[in-house]
Amino acid sequence: MEEVVLLDESGHASGVADKATVHHEHTPLHLAFSCYVINGDNQLLLTRRATSKTTWPGVWSNSCCGHPSPGEPLTTAVTRRLHEELGLSTEAVELILPAFRYRAVMDNGTVENEMCPVFRARTRAVPHPDPAEVDALRWTPWDEFAETAAADEMPDLSPWCVQQVHQLRALGPDARRWPAAPDTELPAAARKGSAPA
Repeated sequence: MEEVVLLDESGHASGVADKATVHHEHTPLHLAFSCYVINGDNQLLLTRRATSKTTWPGVWSNSCCGHPSPGEPLTTAVTRRLHEELGLSTEAVELILPAFRYRAVMDNGTVENEMCPVFRARTRAVPHPDPAEVDALRWTPWDEFAETAAADEMPDLSPWCVQQVHQLRALGPDARRWPAAPDTELPAAARKGSAPA
């Protein structure tokens, strides 16, 4: 059984829940992450979520999202999911937006409710996506994508990605040069390796 770390409003771990049952109309606040994979040409690896996924199936989004297991450091979880979802090895995984949080509701009432630190991963490798996770992917120039997403011209883009792009654009047009953030700005549960209290 895959578990996610539940959080209180201050970002401390408050328990664990079965990932398969945690997303519903009253989804509790929990710990997650998003990752933006960038290549040497300042291109973003954009992915379309598999239609079999519970939340936001078939929509385009940032490269990879996921949940750390209880006790798993976030950078380890990001590296693990990049390999599992995209068959991708990376040269560096860096924390960019440590305090990102969002809540979004699907048309069917299913809620996402996450403290979701954002990472950048650099790679020169070729992705080999798992079709159970990713239906399609493409490399796209970051600046062009960010401008389009921020202007709300991609209606099939995940809501968390839209919100993240607004914050990432403020860090500069070259995603390779975004400054890394300190781990001390992460939610308390993540600073402690995601171990439940």
